Amino acid sequence: MLAIALLCTVSSFAQPERRWGVTVGGNYNEIHFKQTDIFDSDRMFGGSVGATGDLMIPGVGFGIDASILYTLRQGKVYFGDRHAWESQGIETQAVRLHYIDVPLNLKFRYSRLNGLESTIMPFVYAGPTFSFLAGHNKVDDALTYTTVNVLLHAGIGVELFNKVQISGGYSFSIGQNLKTKILDDHVAKQRTWFVQATYFFK
Repeated sequence: MLAIALLCTVSSFAQPERRWGVTVGGNYNEIHFKQTDIFDSDRMFGGSVGATGDLMIPGVGFGIDASILYTLRQGKVYFGDRHAWESQGIETQAVRLHYIDVPLNLKFRYSRLNGLESTIMPFVYAGPTFSFLAGHNKVDDALTYTTVNVLLHAGIGVELFNKVQISGGYSFSIGQNLKTKILDDHVAKQRTWFVQATYFFK
């Protein structure tokens, strides 16, 4: 519903410029437990790949975009540092989470650069990501997983030659992503720095 409302708003101002492209990216993710004193966790690198489409209002700079991405987010969790898990033979684990992500963005491109915008244009964006868990590693049956998550994200970037967008940003989960099976009040969210590149076809 949000995407439909934004599309209608964009279309009411002017005939929007439509395009689509392919996106690849990398991320640096933390599985952050609310109860930080139970055990440590480290960030790990992941990645994403998929397709992106955008609608921009000519001469105004505002628009929207949406993507569908396969994303790997992961983190290292030191279960073995605490007796409750060490006694079950559960050691340090790399938790690998595979998602189908659908990020929606409100975007603003600054194009009043006296002709330079045909070479480089800065932009900012923000919005929600609807994230659907497609799979995960077993992690010795230590965790249970939330299948649908919502994250908020924001970022900045540049568009080069009206073809390539390079951006970076930060996202964080609104609700829990996973929790421990024992002492099950220990829940975790994801906090992620990411970079992406999109090549647009016209």
